Amino acid sequence: MPDLRLHQIGPNASLQDLGREGFLRFGLSRGGAMDRIALLEAAALLGRGLDICAIELPSAPVKLSVSAPQRIALTGAPMLAEVDGRALLWGASHRLEAGEILSLRPTGRGLYGYIAFGGEIETDFALGRRSAHFTGGLGAALAAGDSLALGEDGKVGEPPRKLKPDDRFGGGRLRFVTGPQTGLYSEDMLAAFAATRFQKSGHANRQAAKLEHDGAPFAAEGQLGIVSEVIVLGDIQMTGQGEPFVLLAEHQTMGGYPRIGAVIPQDIARIAQASAGAELWFERITLEEVDALHTPESELLRRIRDTSEPLVRDPYEMNDLLGYQLISGMITGQED
Repeated sequence: MPDLRLHQIGPNASLQDLGREGFLRFGLSRGGAMDRIALLEAAALLGRGLDICAIELPSAPVKLSVSAPQRIALTGAPMLAEVDGRALLWGASHRLEAGEILSLRPTGRGLYGYIAFGGEIETDFALGRRSAHFTGGLGAALAAGDSLALGEDGKVGEPPRKLKPDDRFGGGRLRFVTGPQTGLYSEDMLAAFAATRFQKSGHANRQAAKLEHDGAPFAAEGQLGIVSEVIVLGDIQMTGQGEPFVLLAEHQTMGGYPRIGAVIPQDIARIAQASAGAELWFERITLEEVDALHTPESELLRRIRDTSEPLVRDPYEMNDLLGYQLISGMITGQED
């Protein structure tokens, strides 16, 4: 069986899939990839399904190799990628030969890069999934020297593909809906919240991201009397000092701080990928608008696959050019 060898990898890198559904009532949030779109992109590039598992890379250099040819997909926060000195396009699939060293370096744009493989990463399941869930005590961070088993890549000969560019890595608008505690905030307070330009704090992890701003705190009426209740992905929870935190993949499942609303699922990747200091702002939308935006991930995967394009390589950069059949048909070398 082929294997993947990690020669260098940064802290808190982990295996991530789309997370575990159905365990919230037991105190375990869904978890999974911080940027779910990136996993769908990888699956689209590799012809994989929703069960894909990838390595999530939080802004640190990586070097790895495989023992047998594999297709790889590079998605999420753009990184500088090269194989033995040859640059690779980000947001695309490529073929990695046995023994070649793939090197990845952060660019400072976005936080979470992903690398997925044509063959499945063969690690043990925990509660039906392979993803690490640090706050839930499932799995562990990857480390240099680790070796992971890979399944055979049965499509290793397929031509590479690339994605259309996406702008979710530089901050921007976060759409949100109101919730059961929105009424604790006055209309003036809600208007001020929507008009504020926030900066993402350096205090962010897989559990939540803090947002900072200049101006008065966002205080709720009667917030000290709130009873702890269920928390969901995207909830915008205010501390006692009126500072907002957006709850992310490994959020707690119960909480008593007031929540002004919840970021919609389509914009979670934008807040997760925003670097420290990136500007973010909120726009309130209706539940009807959210329903109209909803797209099942199976359908989103199909759309990404349909809009991906063949990766056309520059012949000047192809060190294996002679391995391609450039002329079809037969000639005799004789004139008529």
